Amino acid sequence: MTASSISQEGARAPVGSMALVVVLFGSFMDLLDATIVTVAAPAMARDLRADDAQLQWTIAAYVLALGAGLITCGRLGDQYGRKRMFMIGLAGFMLTSALCALAPGPEMLIGMRAAQGLMAGVMVPQVFGIIRASFAPGERAKAFGAYGAVQGLAAVAGPLLGGLLVDGDLFGLGWRTIFWINVPVSIAALVMGARALPESRSGSSARLDVAGALLAASGILLLLLPIIQTQAWGWGWASYALLGGGIVLLAIFLVHERRLTGRGSAPVFDPALLRIRAFAGGLGASVLFFGGLGSFFLTLSVYLQNGTHRTAWETGLVILPYALGSITTSGLGVALAAKAGRALLISGSVTIAASQFVLWTVVRDGDDPGYWPLALALLIGGLGLGLAAPILVNVVLAGVPGRDAGAAGGVLSTVNQIGGAIGIAALGTIFFSGVGESATGAPRLDDYADALSTVLVISGALYVVAALVMMALPRAAAEPR
Repeated sequence: MTASSISQEGARAPVGSMALVVVLFGSFMDLLDATIVTVAAPAMARDLRADDAQLQWTIAAYVLALGAGLITCGRLGDQYGRKRMFMIGLAGFMLTSALCALAPGPEMLIGMRAAQGLMAGVMVPQVFGIIRASFAPGERAKAFGAYGAVQGLAAVAGPLLGGLLVDGDLFGLGWRTIFWINVPVSIAALVMGARALPESRSGSSARLDVAGALLAASGILLLLLPIIQTQAWGWGWASYALLGGGIVLLAIFLVHERRLTGRGSAPVFDPALLRIRAFAGGLGASVLFFGGLGSFFLTLSVYLQNGTHRTAWETGLVILPYALGSITTSGLGVALAAKAGRALLISGSVTIAASQFVLWTVVRDGDDPGYWPLALALLIGGLGLGLAAPILVNVVLAGVPGRDAGAAGGVLSTVNQIGGAIGIAALGTIFFSGVGESATGAPRLDDYADALSTVLVISGALYVVAALVMMALPRAAAEPR
C-alpha cells in the first residue's frame, strides 16, 4: 500500500454511499447480536444443558471482550489503517459467529462469544474513524444521522428477529440460526468493503498500551468470576482469593498507567482524568446506568419464556415497545442535549426507574401478566433510555478539557460495556439464586416472579442513584467529537 492510497486526518477522501453502507453493516451486526442473543438465551440453555452461570457468561463474555478491545483496537486503526482493521474485525466476526453456531456445548459457546466480542471490538471503533476521515464536516452530520438510524433499526430488529429465528427453527437449527445469519451478511460486506472503503489513518506513532488493556480486562474478569459462579461455588476461600486477585491486578493497572503517563506515553487510561469532577461522576453514572440494561433483558427473557411459557417470538413482541420507546425519544434527546443535557439524563434515569416500579407491580403477584401491562411498562423504560443513553458520553465530555476529550470519550465508551458486564454478573446472579432458593422441585411462575421482582427493585434503586450522581455532571452536552 502506498502513502498516496491512504487518507490522513484532514485530507477527506470522498466516500460513496456503498462505503457508508459497509461500515454501518458492522455497527448493525454488533448491536443486533447483543439483543438477539438475549431473546434466544433460554433456548440456548435448554439445548446445550447450560446452567445459570453459563447462561450469564454467554452474554457477559461478549460485552466484556468488546469493552476490553475498544480503545486499543481504535488506536490500531489509527496507526495501521482503519479499513484494514475494520476488514480484519469483520472477517473475525464472521468466523467466530460460525463457531458459535457450531458450538456443541456451553463451554465452547462462551469462548467463541468472547472471541466474537473481541472481533466486534476490533471492528466497531473503526466506524467513527472512517466516517470522520472520509466526510467533510458538512456531510458528516448526515453520515452520523444514518448511524443513529441503523442503531434504532437494530434495536427494533433484534428482539423480533431473535424470536422469529428461534421459533422458525430453519433447517432444524433452532437458536443456531441467530449466529449463522451473520455469515452471509459478513461475506457481502467484505466483498463490498474491499472495493468501496477508503483507507485512512491518523499517522500517530504512539506505542500501544497492550499490557494496560490486558491488566484491566484480567482484573475485571477475576472480579466477575466468583460473582457469576456464586451458585456453583458458594463463597469459600477460592472466591475471596479471586476477588482479591482482581483488586490487586486493577491496582497494578493504575500504577502501570501512571508510569506510562509520566513518561509521556499513551496509556489506555490516564489516572489524572479521575481528578476531573465531571469525568469521575460520569464513570459512576455510566456503570450504574448501563449496569441495569443487559441484566434486565436477560432476566426478563428468562422470566417470560421459562416462567410464563411464552415463545421466543412472543418474548420479542413483549420487548419491542422498549425499542420503540427508545427510538421515539432519542431524536429529542440529541436535539436538546446542547441546552439541557443534564436534565435529560436525570429525566431519563428517573423514567427508567419508574418503569421498573410499574413492571414490579405487574409481575409481583405471581400471575401471568397480559401483553399490554407488560408493554406499557417497557414502553416507559424505552422512553427513558432514549432520553439519556445517546447523550451520556457527550454530557460528561462537556466538563473535560478539550485536550483530554478523546481519551476520556474512549474510556467512557469502554466503561459502558464493562458496566453492562458487571450488571449481568451481579443482578443475573441475584435472579438465578432467587429462583433456585425459592423453588421446590421445578421452578414455578411464582418463583420467577419473585426473583424478577427483586431484580426490578434493586435496579430501580440503582437508576435513582444514577440520577443523583448525574446532578454533578455539566448542564449541557459537548458537540459530538
